[in-house]
Amino acid sequence: MSIARRIRLGRKRRRWYIRAIRRRRELDVVRRRAAKMRAADNVVISVLRNEYIRLPYFLRYYRDMGIEHFLFVDNGSDDGSAEYLADQPDCSVWSTSASYSGSRFGLDWVNWLGRRHCLGKWVLCVDVDEFLVFPFCDTRPIQALTDWLDGSEIRSFGTMLLDMYPKGPITESTYEIGQNPMEVLSWFDSGNYTITRNWDFHSLWIQGGPRARAFFADAPRKAPALNKVPLVKWRRGTVFASSTHNVLPRGLNLVFDDVGGEKACGVLLHAKFLNTMAARAREEAARNEHYEGAREYQAYAEGLEGLDLWCTWSEKYINWRQLEILGLMSKGNWA
Repeated sequence: MSIARRIRLGRKRRRWYIRAIRRRRELDVVRRRAAKMRAADNVVISVLRNEYIRLPYFLRYYRDMGIEHFLFVDNGSDDGSAEYLADQPDCSVWSTSASYSGSRFGLDWVNWLGRRHCLGKWVLCVDVDEFLVFPFCDTRPIQALTDWLDGSEIRSFGTMLLDMYPKGPITESTYEIGQNPMEVLSWFDSGNYTITRNWDFHSLWIQGGPRARAFFADAPRKAPALNKVPLVKWRRGTVFASSTHNVLPRGLNLVFDDVGGEKACGVLLHAKFLNTMAARAREEAARNEHYEGAREYQAYAEGLEGLDLWCTWSEKYINWRQLEILGLMSKGNWA
């Protein structure tokens, strides 16, 4: 890496770090459970807006995994999300009506909460439609994973974002509050992915899957990125740089092995395409608060009606071992 590139990344990290400190003023405390936050070793940080229907199962899933505390930023919900979360004994909640895009799509808020409340903790940063699957997650809690990472002196854990979808039209995939969304979104693409290198951040850049073939077939390079580094041991100076696609210091992005071996990595099951998605896409396209003028949500708003993502090459989800066999995740040398 050239000295000029190293200096440029260092300046970006300091700038984003300072931005996060300044943006703390945008956050109002709804419910802060300070003692429980301090006692937790493994926490979730999530930014949300109007996700009440998803929250009961999201909390249950990660509680069962062993997450000890949740830090939520509610960005102007009017469906009761903030009130529901504030009543949960393992949740601390902040609210803001500030611009989502103006906060670097929530990253300034996440980076501030990490700096203020999560130093020395393992932080899992996920949206409420993302569900972590890691090796042995059916028999081992997340503490086993983070203990192994600590023992191996590894400070981050990478995943691929795996878009899940129903068999049949998306708008007919009925979902009930509290339900496991994978009962509705049971299918995924086992192939159809491209991988390149991001040399600035020393990360992989993964694209493809059903969103690429359905919404970005004419411009595959504009398809959403699927590489994630959602689980990080937080230290002073840590910042998420581009969603959770990249982290700084950039050594946290070295979650792969390109010299012939394999590093342990996981998958985030992405439960975006429920029957609620069409209305959500229209709303977010109109709000224009997402990346590149909400281009992705505009594509969804225009193309979801009657869309069926299922094809003859679709695979039905079973468990993490299936994903490892397909080469979408790996247990590496964690036995």
